[in-house]
Amino acid sequence: MENSSFISPSLPNTLSLVAGSGEGSNPLNAFDRALLNAGVGNLNLIRISSIVPPKVNIIPLPEIPIGSLVPTAYGYCISDVKGEVIAAAVSVALPKDKELCGLIMEYEGICTKREAENKVTEMAKEGFEMRGWEIDRIITVSAEHRVEKIGCAFAGAVLWYK
Repeated sequence: MENSSFISPSLPNTLSLVAGSGEGSNPLNAFDRALLNAGVGNLNLIRISSIVPPKVNIIPLPEIPIGSLVPTAYGYCISDVKGEVIAAAVSVALPKDKELCGLIMEYEGICTKREAENKVTEMAKEGFEMRGWEIDRIITVSAEHRVEKIGCAFAGAVLWYK
């Protein structure tokens, strides 16, 4: 049964990839410093799943008003093991058919940024294979951090409206 009173909200039409890392005296402050380093520390990130609206434009992070509610797919890793290398990465796969949606894949772990990048790239390829779609391009961003006290690596795909 169709609901004719349903009004579709506007879809975000831009996407920005961000990454950062940081240290803190506790896990939350390490996460906050990583967000600040990535340029999104004064925004309210609303965690979303992995779908990119069709025809989205990939742009550098625009100026978004402080405190805005911002749809973001992200991964992060926090560790308190001194000397441990942690990383987070996000890949965005865009389809050849511009009417289709794209995919965002996130990964975080005790690994190098290269390992995290390889993992999310393979995840994006698998997501497209499951759908039977062709990939136009994959864009990846990552952060790596060697823990001193309590560290965090963060990577995200920020959706916004322009």
